Amino acid sequence: MKNDTSISKHRQLHGKIAFVTGGSRGMGAAIVKRLASEGARVVFTHSGNHSEKAALVADEVKKAGGEAEEIVADNQSAEGVTTAIQEAISRYGKIDILVNNAGVFLYKPTQESTLEDFDRMMSVNVRAVFLAMKEAAGKMPEGGRIITIGSNVADRVGDPNMGLYGMSKSALIGLNKGMARELGSRDITVNLVQPGPIDTDMNPADSDMALELKKHIPVSRYGKAEEIAGLVYFLTGPESRFITGTSITIDGGFNS
Repeated sequence: MKNDTSISKHRQLHGKIAFVTGGSRGMGAAIVKRLASEGARVVFTHSGNHSEKAALVADEVKKAGGEAEEIVADNQSAEGVTTAIQEAISRYGKIDILVNNAGVFLYKPTQESTLEDFDRMMSVNVRAVFLAMKEAAGKMPEGGRIITIGSNVADRVGDPNMGLYGMSKSALIGLNKGMARELGSRDITVNLVQPGPIDTDMNPADSDMALELKKHIPVSRYGKAEEIAGLVYFLTGPESRFITGTSITIDGGFNS
């Protein structure tokens, strides 16, 4: 991509403001880069623990001729989520595209999970999504897009150590459907993307666990963060205007 900001004027998302939670690494970083490459001005959050990575993402976008800026926001804090959304709206007057990507993972039997585990899982994976949707939708123009990154575990918990995590991701299905009905009259679509095993620093494709998981994936490989970003991008475009209230699983056939 040429280092020329004028290229964004000819891109599908030119003039759009996108807000992405958890955009400093992995799938979030890939989504930030893809939306920016298509012309959107992207605001993305990170918890503050990955400031260097967030800065690298923003710099990479800018060097490619796009626009991206970071905001520190802890999704475990209700105030942190709403304040970040309000700050973006205050700066740009709207949010056209909301991508709820931030999440936490827990690999522990439900019987061994603590109340603190439960509260953290629900506050980040569910409450933060609800708050971001609620806050952004009020200022979202007609034709807006809300996309949440869930997990294929919502439909099939294939491991006894993922009950609590699966519960948090299943909750997003109901929230997604309800918001789709609520916002449909404004031509705002609300969809859920459910990835399977994706090669990220949190879940590398060369780990011992990955070697076992690949045996259950028909395409025999982990997915790429860029493949998730590509689906998210599709859901922001005009070809997806009649898709709403649905969950799209992208897992190489893991749940088949």
